Amino acid sequence: MAIRTIVWGENIHEQTNEIVRSIYPNGMHNTIAEALNRDPAIRATTATLQEPEHGLTEARLAETDVLVWWGHKDHGAVDDAVVERVARRVWEGMGLLVLHSGHFSKIFKRLMGTPCALKWREAGERERLWVINPRHPIAEGLGENFVLENEEMYGEQFSVPEPLETVFISWFAGGEVFRSGLTWRRGAGNIFYFRPGHETYPTYHDATVQKVLVNGVKWAFNPQGTYAAIHDAPNVPVDKALEPIEERGPKLHEAGEAGYR
Repeated sequence: MAIRTIVWGENIHEQTNEIVRSIYPNGMHNTIAEALNRDPAIRATTATLQEPEHGLTEARLAETDVLVWWGHKDHGAVDDAVVERVARRVWEGMGLLVLHSGHFSKIFKRLMGTPCALKWREAGERERLWVINPRHPIAEGLGENFVLENEEMYGEQFSVPEPLETVFISWFAGGEVFRSGLTWRRGAGNIFYFRPGHETYPTYHDATVQKVLVNGVKWAFNPQGTYAAIHDAPNVPVDKALEPIEERGPKLHEAGEAGYR
């Protein structure tokens, strides 16, 4: 079965900015989804901020293996209930790719637990991305580095938790560097942050960037499926202990009573 993927796009700049509309006339989310769908192992659809429940209903997320997230102008407009819904699915094993300015999205900050702040400059400068983990699945098929002639600069410090792995580091023409390809695991879910993707440049038309996105979806996919039991916190009765024990001392809960949350 193909990896069931949703590409979520804020879909604001494409409607309000002529430059962005000229680069992505069908929206960035559709450009990314089309690139993913060229790989037969992936079946990508899209969702946007403007749809009811932002296109991320309980039923749809339940049938999603990997979610790709791009947002920028109006992170605050994303409903908190949807954020919690997505976080729950990541804990259960749904993969998540967060792109570019999605570093300030509610869902990324929710899962990182940190400010996720950074330095930035919008000057269309050259970005060279160095592959520092060449055996990682996300780097499959890439050379030791690749170049984007025009991109927005992101610079360190990037206030995120220590990653599980660092796959890419970027150097910019102005001299800054940035950890631009990072992975984490939250619960049973794999998370990949990929830095490039400023909307006024044709980054998502770049073949190498598209290759990274395909690789990222495949890496984030958890073939074991949903791990719903991750939310359980069972009260284990004394007579169900793995080794015989004698109950001693006072306690707050009755046998079988749920714990406090």
